[in-house]
Amino acid sequence: MTQGDTIGAGPPTAAADSSRRARSARLGRTTGLRTVATRDGWLRPEATRLPSLTGLRFPAALLVFLNHTGLPFPFLRLVKDDDAAMDWFDITHNAGSLGVTFFFVLSGFVLTWAVRETDTVRAFWRRRIVKIYPNYAITWGLAMVAFASAYTPTRTAILNLLMVHVWVPKFDVFSSVNQPSWSLGCELLFYLSFPLLHKVFRRIKAGHLKYWISGVTAAIIATPFFTYLLLPDDPNFPGGLALGARASTNQYWFAYNFPPMRLLDFALGMLVAQAVLNGRWWNIGMTWSGLMLAGSYVWASHVPFLYSQRSMTIIPIIFLIAAAATADARNQFTLFRNRAMIWLGEVSFAFYLVHFVVLAYVRKWLGHDMYSVPQTIGIVLVEFTIALLASWALYALIERPITRNWSKPRHPKAAAS
Repeated sequence: MTQGDTIGAGPPTAAADSSRRARSARLGRTTGLRTVATRDGWLRPEATRLPSLTGLRFPAALLVFLNHTGLPFPFLRLVKDDDAAMDWFDITHNAGSLGVTFFFVLSGFVLTWAVRETDTVRAFWRRRIVKIYPNYAITWGLAMVAFASAYTPTRTAILNLLMVHVWVPKFDVFSSVNQPSWSLGCELLFYLSFPLLHKVFRRIKAGHLKYWISGVTAAIIATPFFTYLLLPDDPNFPGGLALGARASTNQYWFAYNFPPMRLLDFALGMLVAQAVLNGRWWNIGMTWSGLMLAGSYVWASHVPFLYSQRSMTIIPIIFLIAAAATADARNQFTLFRNRAMIWLGEVSFAFYLVHFVVLAYVRKWLGHDMYSVPQTIGIVLVEFTIALLASWALYALIERPITRNWSKPRHPKAAAS
């Protein structure tokens, strides 16, 4: 595929076109989605915006925040009482992985849902880089100034700035500088892969989507099994034994951080989006999806470490995302599509990147003092407020203006006469 190709390029044959139109016609009857026809015979939602999924972004980012407040490491821990520290860790230790997995699946789903039929690969890549990199670079700089430069080698800092540090299977590299930044290295691969994946996936017959979704889901769930089986389990990753997390650095990196492995999450989101758009998804609703997700989160605390990271929650995640999108397409009420939740969702990307900088810097600023449970709750609330205000500033002053002004070339070539 060249940069001049459209992302949805490759017109179907006449027979396939007729078949797709027939399947598309069923969509309105089977799902009630408000849709409009496109040139390739697919139906697209009348409005590509999904406010409930925007609103759900913030709870996912908040889970990552809570996970980091619960890590009992000296550079983050605030509470003095050991029992209280471990109790909070027991509650939140899988929250971060749940939030990140949700973001990865959501990314593939939303990009497929809103794909522009006449978009070019170059234009798509430009929009995604303009969207993510300014905030990434700013929070990288904040982290380096605030604390990371004191212990981060120059080479590691540069790898991090270039978003390629996640490809290095060393804990002090892929978790360097601003710890959540590793996931943006995965997102970079997702965006580079999306045009090709979309070109392949859109050729899948609607009736066969269930097999692809089942296969990718099975691969995600089975990843820990093959990781434990094939990779050495020593030495344990830093701090893992103290937390009851049995896995070597290589095992942890391969099953959780390795970009091609996490590409499965992104691809699953793409496939589920196609199933919903084609009326081939079993929608159980947001309530049942949410209950299933809550139950899987509890269950994740009772399985081996690598299984807890995403294998237990991946199925409820796809059901919740599909249910929220279906509700939006039907213009149904949800708790996540009000103005407050949409605003929180819009600033969630900045919040995700800036919160760890706030947590680490506040801990550094407070010195070595430890605090009672009520005092710790008060400090965490202050940290949350600072992170939220900082994310609002990043969104309003950096992310939104740059996205609006630079997503398209400022001087497009004049049309040929």
